[in-house]
Amino acid sequence: MTDLYIYNTLSRNREKFVPLKDGVATIYTCGPTVYSQAQIGNLRAFVSYDVLVKTLALFGFKVIHVMNLTDVDDKTIRASRAEGVELGDLTQRYIDIFFRDLDKLNIRRASEYPRATAHIPAMVALVSKLKDRGHTYESGGSTYFRISSFSGYGKLSGMDSAGLKPGARLDKDEYEKEDASDFVLWKGWKEEDGDVFWETEAGKGRPGWHIECSAMSMQYLGETVDIHGGGIDLIFPHHENEIAQSEAATGKKFVRYWVHNGWLLSDGRKMSKSLGNYHVLADVEKMGFNPLDLRYFFLTNHYRQQFNFTREGLDAAAKARQRVVDFHSRLGETGWAGGAGDAGGEAGKRLAEFSEALSDDLNTPKALVALHMLMAAVNRIENRGGLTASGAAAVKKAVESMDAVLGLLPGGREGALAPEEQELLDLRRDARARKDFKLSDTLRDRLLKMGIAVEDTPSGQRWKRADAGKQQIG
Repeated sequence: MTDLYIYNTLSRNREKFVPLKDGVATIYTCGPTVYSQAQIGNLRAFVSYDVLVKTLALFGFKVIHVMNLTDVDDKTIRASRAEGVELGDLTQRYIDIFFRDLDKLNIRRASEYPRATAHIPAMVALVSKLKDRGHTYESGGSTYFRISSFSGYGKLSGMDSAGLKPGARLDKDEYEKEDASDFVLWKGWKEEDGDVFWETEAGKGRPGWHIECSAMSMQYLGETVDIHGGGIDLIFPHHENEIAQSEAATGKKFVRYWVHNGWLLSDGRKMSKSLGNYHVLADVEKMGFNPLDLRYFFLTNHYRQQFNFTREGLDAAAKARQRVVDFHSRLGETGWAGGAGDAGGEAGKRLAEFSEALSDDLNTPKALVALHMLMAAVNRIENRGGLTASGAAAVKKAVESMDAVLGLLPGGREGALAPEEQELLDLRRDARARKDFKLSDTLRDRLLKMGIAVEDTPSGQRWKRADAGKQQIG
């Protein structure tokens, strides 16, 4: 297996990945702020993390992945007050939707999903530690981090320390780069917070957004983590502030590899509700697409690349993914294993190319090329008379190894045949063998109504899922 290289935002270089502990990769990724449904730009980030986790597993690493759920911050409190519901009820609603979206996109669950509200003591302890080390001050009941006390501030974002404004304070969780000022660690209670507060040694109030991730990362992964992932928009202020408060508290390097994905645009602009170009996964499904079509669309672009979401691009991705699904379905048919063509060598060659592509900073566009090159080669062999049984098995294993990272096949969620579906397919195969074409056609119609499209070929019948009503395949 080749070495894995990833682009480190901190060093601005592509670096060989070497974990702190041999054979074990620790990853912390910024999860959703659960005040609304995650838009597809956020889902692009979660798919990127998934590819990273699965690539690490492919390269033989044991992966410990922690993704936080921000269930208390400015946004969640505003949303709960606007809707007139309890904060916990609002956030639970969107946490449930988030997990459904993950499942629909074939995203592997993280090892832990810590919620901010369940880790207040750890945050208070971290604030206390920073206070003891002289990095904080209090004002108006809130506790702030003094950025002038940390000499490395700005090293992730590339901000010149001359542009910092020590002494100026910001209570907001999110702010612009021009507002590089002392940031809040613990927010003293204000009337607009309502009943959202904790009585702690830090005072009556709630945590600032930035302290949440540092405290939870340290609790689950230790003071130094191998990889921290997030969107490019989180580099400043969120990740810059995480570095400052974490390293100021421990004196150790907080993160060894910083990985950031690019923006997903819509209509050529950053996705925003105010601009009317904002889409969630349910919108994609209403367009008639499978969520995995969106996943394929994401993979056609490098994770660090900024690109535009379009209906045309999604349609092309849907067609390409369907070819992969159909190809994999055919590999499981006995008719493919009766020829003389040996594709074992081709499978090994393309799988090596696939791994090589991923080793180069998770180059999924190039990895997809390896998959489609394998499909094209096998189709040529089929046209010359079919595969050997061993060749078909080797290709199937290669495709499934690739899909362990790509996640394009529907799998158990919708790809496996139910017993009654398999029974009807077997009955139809036997009917055609007896030349009972009337019964064969009747069974084909019944299967189509169940969402199974059947095609007759010289190698035998082939089946595939009809694509969520988007097309009917006869």
